[in-house]
Amino acid sequence: MEFFCYHRDRSGSLPLRMALLEEHWSYMDRYDKELIARGPTLAGDGETPTGSVHIVDLPDPAAARAFAFDEPGYQAGVYRDVLLRRWRNLLGRTMWEFPGGRTGGSRFLVLGLAPERDTGPAVPPVRDELVAYGPLLSDDGTAWVGTAALVRAPDPNAARAVLPPDGYADVEVHPWEFGGRR
Repeated sequence: MEFFCYHRDRSGSLPLRMALLEEHWSYMDRYDKELIARGPTLAGDGETPTGSVHIVDLPDPAAARAFAFDEPGYQAGVYRDVLLRRWRNLLGRTMWEFPGGRTGGSRFLVLGLAPERDTGPAVPPVRDELVAYGPLLSDDGTAWVGTAALVRAPDPNAARAVLPPDGYADVEVHPWEFGGRR
């Protein structure tokens, strides 16, 4: 089962986050084979972390909850909240298989929340610019509750355009970069 996990930093937690960086990476190293994508979201300056995205393939919801809530930053109070949802990998690849590679161009996390229709997301025609793409699902995996995309785009508006303009109650766009050890 695939899961989308987004830990959002709480205000003022950057020093604690940085102090726990090696612990965080060591924790994530344990899930190396299960990770589909990972990386921090960033503030407008393109450097200051604001959250941490992980898309992971785990055996069941209990394993996903353990993954999200046993994470060292979560345990220490770095994050203000966690979005944890079932997810489906519509591209069938990991971020490491993205044709555009790790560098070159700007990358974004696009979250479409509370879809206005129940047909499910279709992969947009800009497939070559998608690092990861899929529906956010209810806990039992039967209801579509949103869409998560990691996309290479020239700016936030172009990233936002991977989702239909009127298809969601709310859409968030966050600068994002490939994560993990360099």
